Amino acid sequence: MAVVGNKRSVMTMYSAEDCSYCHCARFVLAEKGIAHDIVNVDPEMLPEDLIDLNPYNSVPTLVDRDLVLYHSRVIVEYLDERFPHPPLLPVDPVSRARFRLLMHRVDKDWYALMDDIQTKGEKKAAKARKMLRESLMSTIPVFEAKPFFMSDELSLVDCVIAPLLWRLPKLGIELSNEAMSIKRYADKIYQRESFQTSLTETEREMRES
Repeated sequence: MAVVGNKRSVMTMYSAEDCSYCHCARFVLAEKGIAHDIVNVDPEMLPEDLIDLNPYNSVPTLVDRDLVLYHSRVIVEYLDERFPHPPLLPVDPVSRARFRLLMHRVDKDWYALMDDIQTKGEKKAAKARKMLRESLMSTIPVFEAKPFFMSDELSLVDCVIAPLLWRLPKLGIELSNEAMSIKRYADKIYQRESFQTSLTETEREMRES
């Protein structure tokens, strides 16, 4: 873990404008109402100060005084613990573990496919696109069961899922009318002030074209 030489008085996050992992962290920062600075970077040309801070040269990277964190899931859980209101994970250990497992499954089952769509050749991307669409459609009953994903209140799981759903048009994925529960769920989150605040201009353009 890196130590920051010049302590910052305000939390700073290095972020890419079209990165879903960064979007998740920005959403949590906005939902919590945490004072922070965003430093937008090009992942292909990272600034030297970020390279010095993060040995993996990745975004998002969060700097909170003398603490430096990387990997979005580590960042969002830290934010939830450091700023407990509103809580985005349950209080009891069993429920927290279940929600962490849900986030892990979203990463493995959905984010991995999204990454393949964005980075692999057309043949592999087409296969990943089909798998992601089918996987989302198979979870329609889960989206119907509760106001949020397996929860009555917004949680970190929703903060992870929402950036992916926002990107579906860009990924070339259109959900059928059978998925109205997913669309209602997504629209409810998109209308939150915190979600709107979390969007970059690049992300807004994903839905304007």
